[in-house]
Amino acid sequence: MIKFLKIVISVSLLLSFVTDVFCIKCWSCRSSNDPKCADPFDNSTVPITDCNEEKGLSNLPGVRPSMCRKIRQKVNGEWRYFRGCAYLGEAGIQGDERFCLMRTGTYNIFMEYCTCDSKDGCNASGIIGPMPFMIFISGMGLYFKFF
Repeated sequence: MIKFLKIVISVSLLLSFVTDVFCIKCWSCRSSNDPKCADPFDNSTVPITDCNEEKGLSNLPGVRPSMCRKIRQKVNGEWRYFRGCAYLGEAGIQGDERFCLMRTGTYNIFMEYCTCDSKDGCNASGIIGPMPFMIFISGMGLYFKFF
């Protein structure tokens, strides 16, 4: 019985990381179509999209989305928000999802581009929770408690 429990805990820990990486779901919306897409984000009318079901992009054949993204831009004083699946790049800045790429330009233009892959729906806000780490620590605690 203990050996079976050990196998179940080990497989559960492994799957908690694999599903976060390969089957990410992201909020998908544009503030021009739905004002609830802006910040503060209200997902009551916004669909969550399985990125594996995205059709792909014609200019990137064979590339599949692997992250979520949130784009916030200000053009001539008007804020716009876009959320969806991301195809290229890395999560966050140098792997840290707390940081986003920011650019400014002339004519009152500002853009912030945030990417994440830590959990489903991670493009809801700028703060990413440490859920995979907490699952791992909890599982390891159970593992060593019983074995």
